[in-house]
Amino acid sequence: MRLSVYARSSRRGGVALVGVSALVLAGGAVGCGAEKDGASGADRSVQQVLTAAYEKTSEAKSANVEMTMSMPAALDGGGDVTMSGVMGWDPTVMDMTMKGSMLATEPDAPEQVRMVWRDNVMYMDMGEAAAKDMDGKRWMKMDLAAAAESAGAEAGGEMLSGLENMNQSPVEQLALLLESPNLKRVGEEKVGGVTAQHYKGTLTVKEMMESNETLDVLEPKEREQLLKNVEKSGIKGYDTEVWVNDDDLPVRMDVGMETPQGNVDMSMKLSDYGAKAEVEVPPAADTFDLFEMLKQLGEMSGDEATFEEEMAELEALESGSGV
Repeated sequence: MRLSVYARSSRRGGVALVGVSALVLAGGAVGCGAEKDGASGADRSVQQVLTAAYEKTSEAKSANVEMTMSMPAALDGGGDVTMSGVMGWDPTVMDMTMKGSMLATEPDAPEQVRMVWRDNVMYMDMGEAAAKDMDGKRWMKMDLAAAAESAGAEAGGEMLSGLENMNQSPVEQLALLLESPNLKRVGEEKVGGVTAQHYKGTLTVKEMMESNETLDVLEPKEREQLLKNVEKSGIKGYDTEVWVNDDDLPVRMDVGMETPQGNVDMSMKLSDYGAKAEVEVPPAADTFDLFEMLKQLGEMSGDEATFEEEMAELEALESGSGV
């Protein structure tokens, strides 16, 4: 497999995961609105129930996760993807396996990709085919923080925002939901055989950005431009839902985003709170850096725009614009 072909295949796998993360955590209000109020029992308000869920989830620090996402064909080819594994928050770690049509972009693309996240760096196992073409190295490394440092002020700020979004957990998703001005209880439902209370809220793009503390790294003009870019893409806002069991723990969380190209939907089911979440990263000798490879590809082609275009696609998905 030529370097250019493999770069496209590898990048698409990374973009798929970035897209998942951008949607899952569509803006990231870290800890907003969650204050202990001491309320308990069946007479609690929606805000009190979700605040209790926020506190219980924070204390749990980890859980097993099953996630599904679908994107319309007009968005980079679209497709479906599923992820399952363990996620920890405090510290942030992940060890998940990703499958789905969103990965099948090249003949040699792996049927599934294992993703490991620790210390703000993501590693993706791209399979034996990758190892043959990359000097025996099968793990793709994506260090977005390091890439952001050399990307410039606005682009770097957007990438850091995307990095923070990828880091986030059910705790931050609950905080985001608590920011919704139209939070409501839908009713009682069964999720995986468990009785749960269903709650729903919506956030506009502007409300999402105001609650996203990671965007504080941007200057006011840069922040305003980012908002205009997202709104220009046709995205109006985000629908966020959560199902909370009798132990005040979320058992399912959904995020939906309507775009001119079609709907983007994500659903995440959680179980086994407190599950062991110790993640081992691959040895450095078994990894290759995606951003370094894309940069090398641009140099080999003699076209500096190649690397910039690839980075722009990642940055667009990280910012939640999907364009």
